[in-house]
Amino acid sequence: IHKTKEEVDELFQEHLGTTPSGGNPEYLTNEARKHLRGKFLEADVAITGVNFAIAETGGIVVCTNEGNADMGSHLAPIHIACMGIEKIIPKEEHLGVFLRLLARSATGQPITTYSSHFNKPAEGHEMHIVIVDNGRTEQLSREDFRSSLHCIRCGACMNTCPIYRRSGGHSYDATIPGPIGSILSPGKDLTKHSSLPFASTLCGSCSNVCPVKINIHEQLYKWRQIIVKDEPQPLIKKTILKIAGVVLSNPTLYSIAGKSARFMLKHAPRFMVYSKLNTWGNARDLPEVKNENFDEWYKLKRKNNG
Repeated sequence: IHKTKEEVDELFQEHLGTTPSGGNPEYLTNEARKHLRGKFLEADVAITGVNFAIAETGGIVVCTNEGNADMGSHLAPIHIACMGIEKIIPKEEHLGVFLRLLARSATGQPITTYSSHFNKPAEGHEMHIVIVDNGRTEQLSREDFRSSLHCIRCGACMNTCPIYRRSGGHSYDATIPGPIGSILSPGKDLTKHSSLPFASTLCGSCSNVCPVKINIHEQLYKWRQIIVKDEPQPLIKKTILKIAGVVLSNPTLYSIAGKSARFMLKHAPRFMVYSKLNTWGNARDLPEVKNENFDEWYKLKRKNNG
């Protein structure tokens, strides 16, 4: 999803031997189908995830928009379904609520295109369910963070997050990116993922759109408090934050810093702006710098409007 159709075209030419199509979506889709169909037909084992598991029946439900889970599990003689312990819901009558929550919060669809129910293997086939903990029980023991396990992986928090939308999923270096991932990942490895809770503006938009009402931004703030207390912080980071605290608490200093930064970004040579100090600039250009900030623009508008 992070590639343009033209980039996909080039990748297909390199790895699948397709002819150049200028990024024609119909052609690329058909070529992908031809290539993948063989993989499905030859596979000995199909591995799927699980969106919901129903305690009442012992069945599992897999939601897709492409039907790949159906084709894989029906063609292969062995179906292995991997699910986290939090995927279990009590009864079948509850499933309709969750299916609608998932699709509407993920893509705005009324319901997922394919909702596949698996209750037992077909005759002559095998079905295995792998229930994964992987830190979930430990997260459940943390009173401040246990509600993060309510997540149904719809992605609504990612779609609305201003940080995720500009940085992309790869920048999180974790299985689950975005705001919810920034809560779950530190619970698994605090040292490795100690920077993630700080990759947030704490604007609260993630909590507002969450269909299961997880207080995501509050949990991000609580992780910050734990990390600062338990994880040694680099001296340069502590120094920068102290300087930022002084500047942000003083309107005059803040105004001077803003004007200086805008001037430098606009007129300094590119090699100075995109240096080793600017990690963001390694993969993307900074936004175009305007001549005035919002405060100056607002005052001018008020003056002109009397």
